[in-house]
Amino acid sequence: LESIRRELLKTNEISIEELALAFKVSGMTIRRDLELLESKGEIIRTHGGAALAKRLTFEFAFREEQNRNQPQKRDIARQAVRHVKDGQVIMLDTGTTTLQVARELIGRKKVTIITTSLAIVSAVQFAPGIEVILLGGFLRAGSPDMHGPLTEQNIEQFKSDIAFMGADAIDDEGNTYTDDLRVVNIDRKMVSNADKVIVVADGRKFAKSAMCKVFTRKDYDLVISDASLDKKTVRRFARQKIKIELV
Repeated sequence: LESIRRELLKTNEISIEELALAFKVSGMTIRRDLELLESKGEIIRTHGGAALAKRLTFEFAFREEQNRNQPQKRDIARQAVRHVKDGQVIMLDTGTTTLQVARELIGRKKVTIITTSLAIVSAVQFAPGIEVILLGGFLRAGSPDMHGPLTEQNIEQFKSDIAFMGADAIDDEGNTYTDDLRVVNIDRKMVSNADKVIVVADGRKFAKSAMCKVFTRKDYDLVISDASLDKKTVRRFARQKIKIELV
């Protein structure tokens, strides 16, 4: 089934004959597999084959991003939660690294998580000792999180001890960027309502920029990244008095 998903992700539509040939099985076997995927809403049956449902395209892309640099994200998250004390209120930005931070918070006592991310809510909803506040708003197309004026208004009702923020890119001056204009105001409001701000990003995000600048180095207190980060970047950040922890 996973192999069929991957084939559909490449082509969007494929025939039963092609799948049977690729996997060296009968057409009847492929039909049964496609019936199962259709029952889950993952594909749409076509004449003689199947097409990829839009939902699967998004879910697979999100899963791929989660798996990218997963060991580094896990180490970053474990370092991040060392800054968290029991009883604190934590704001979590949307993203796969902050999702890992949420998972590492499981087991803490009386921690409150405030987030726009449905993925984070799903990860911790049954964790004992963690209270979750999901900020309402419009569901952002292509991403499992909320955005819009209602979300921004809701953020202003809360204060947090720490805000953990991700980034699509971080340039040599320590400015952070996102490729999505819709999250810029949300991220800025999270930071303005937090006592401490920590940026969490793996090494591949550095020495780059993206469409929208979100923060300057004065807007956050600390960066946590992994040991793959280029030494020149580390020295450059040190000269600019940007605090950074590497794991």
